[in-house]
Amino acid sequence: MFRRVLPAVTAFALLTACSVTTSDAPAPGERVVTLVTHDSFALTPELLEEFKTGTGITIKPLASGDAGEVTNKLVLTKDAPIGDVAFGVDSTFASRALAEDVFEEYASPEAQKGAQRYQLDPPNRLHAVDVGDVCLNIDVAAFKDIGEPEQYADLADPKYRDMLVVEDPATSSPGLAFLLGTIDQFGDNWTNYWGQLKANGVKVVSGWEEAYTQDFSGSSGKGPRPIVVSYASSPSAEIGDDGAPRTKALLDTCYRQVEYAGVLKGAKNPEDARKVLDFLLGEKVQADVPGQMYVYPSREGVALPEAWAKAAPLPATARSLPAAEVDANREQWVRQWRTLVQG
Repeated sequence: MFRRVLPAVTAFALLTACSVTTSDAPAPGERVVTLVTHDSFALTPELLEEFKTGTGITIKPLASGDAGEVTNKLVLTKDAPIGDVAFGVDSTFASRALAEDVFEEYASPEAQKGAQRYQLDPPNRLHAVDVGDVCLNIDVAAFKDIGEPEQYADLADPKYRDMLVVEDPATSSPGLAFLLGTIDQFGDNWTNYWGQLKANGVKVVSGWEEAYTQDFSGSSGKGPRPIVVSYASSPSAEIGDDGAPRTKALLDTCYRQVEYAGVLKGAKNPEDARKVLDFLLGEKVQADVPGQMYVYPSREGVALPEAWAKAAPLPATARSLPAAEVDANREQWVRQWRTLVQG
């Protein structure tokens, strides 16, 4: 799941180069907590060094793919966990991880400072770290003469033919979130809607990075399509020389995607793993999240970067489906989508 914006990827590379490595074996007596993450995890390296100095614990990130890949790996290795803590299981896959009993119960003292708003299960096995609403983004300049789309239904209008690029919901978490948003909007008629999108020239690619940086005309890649599935926060990375964002998120098309962390059941180092979870929910990391991963912190009262107030306000409301409904139907919906759109 390379997603959001490239600086996050760069920051992750810097993080792994400067602070920790995934291959170095710990020295005798060294306290190491393996943090299983998705590929877009990033924090300011100095924060990890500060945590190590204060606790004696080294955090070793283990990048493990997209949110779906992370979840699958955690489930398949639950009898011999590949880490101590996991971050990046999102709200579209969380129900599977909970059903498979991957995480231990832990009531972090930091979880009642905002993360509790997104709590999924009373035993506190997963804690919300960030919120990243998936929304349609448009290249504003491309619609000067024809008017901007505003709703899902607008994308079926012939005047927007061959303008939309989306991610495959089978391989991309924002792609899956967009599919779920359309199912929430159209109910049993969602397949008819996707048939209309196919007829109107929708392009499907495997992941966010390709869609946003290669096909979307509003990004640095200056691709040919002015409508893309991305994040509500993405316009904050597309500020023009005049100080105004060149792109815009269509806030009526947003689907809420929450990313969670939890201590893995059977972790080799559970006590230190709980300290790492507290760290992820703490004020300093939460303040670092917007600038490093381009998502909104789950903690209340955290100041956002100045540009976000104008370019990337968090939608007041966003679509979502019950986790149990997603878990029960996800595979069937994706199979139906593939048959309809790619068959």
